[in-house]
Amino acid sequence: MTPAAFSREDEALLSLLRRLEADGYDFVTPTPLSHSRVLKRPEKQVARDLRDVLGWSCPFTADLLDRELFGLLVGAGALSCEGELWKSALRVSRLHGLLFLHSAYPTDDEDSVFLGPDSYRFADFISAQVGTRKWLGQVVDVGGGAGVGALTAAQGRTVRELILTDVNPKALRLARINAAHAGQPLIAVEAADLEGAPEGADLILANPPYIVDEKSRDYRHGGGMHGAQVSLDWARQAVGKLAPGGRFLLYTGSAILDGGRDELREALRALAAEAGCALAYRELDPDVFGEELENPAYTDAERIAVVGAAITKSRAQRPQS
Repeated sequence: MTPAAFSREDEALLSLLRRLEADGYDFVTPTPLSHSRVLKRPEKQVARDLRDVLGWSCPFTADLLDRELFGLLVGAGALSCEGELWKSALRVSRLHGLLFLHSAYPTDDEDSVFLGPDSYRFADFISAQVGTRKWLGQVVDVGGGAGVGALTAAQGRTVRELILTDVNPKALRLARINAAHAGQPLIAVEAADLEGAPEGADLILANPPYIVDEKSRDYRHGGGMHGAQVSLDWARQAVGKLAPGGRFLLYTGSAILDGGRDELREALRALAAEAGCALAYRELDPDVFGEELENPAYTDAERIAVVGAAITKSRAQRPQS
């Protein structure tokens, strides 16, 4: 596997990231609800600076940006115009010191490339799990979106091969550009899961969708088990793809049902036992997306928790002499 070549539009976005890096650009993506609230403020009706344009997704006048920045966005095909105002189709946010391109607000399209507070928590989880290790071998980020998992794991470490899979071509494109800016050669594979990944991975990462989404958007809908089905399916695939001693790091959500039952934890325990793997599992945040409890799919749930799971495959036993 080798990384694909960049198009002229891709090169324009890569140049944009380099320019933003040189200028010290910084933006942290909030939740969609917080973003919506901020955009209702009078001062956000028309952009006043670059953060308003590429962070808050505000419309802007052409003279707000200098010629180079405006030309890069035009060259990337990232601008739309309504009357005298322009709007970027992309946002740029900083996470763990790295810049990431992702979709503009609101992320309502089926092929939106999402990055938000879960991405920051996911990155923190990966960093804590990888710890001080300096060599990671072959790393696969399944459903990797903008590349947060892959690039966080590889940051400051040696990776033999860095692979990202996603069903969304837009995500694959932005992930490759984000990786190039971070100095990481990324192999992007269009796949809904781990089918396109090679066997024998040393580290597999996943931040799957875990909410029951009525619109069934790929980046948000987690399927059955109150949204945990995709997480369980990917875990099962990952166990089969890991090299001996390899690890699968899963950051996801689990609906905690009446009486405190966590059906995802139960299912992962059974999977790990069947595969002869070790499982470490804990809640990272006890209550997120509380508004989803009004969804009929969650009538028997007390809360939705963010959880982190690490599944380690046993090493092959050496033959006895």
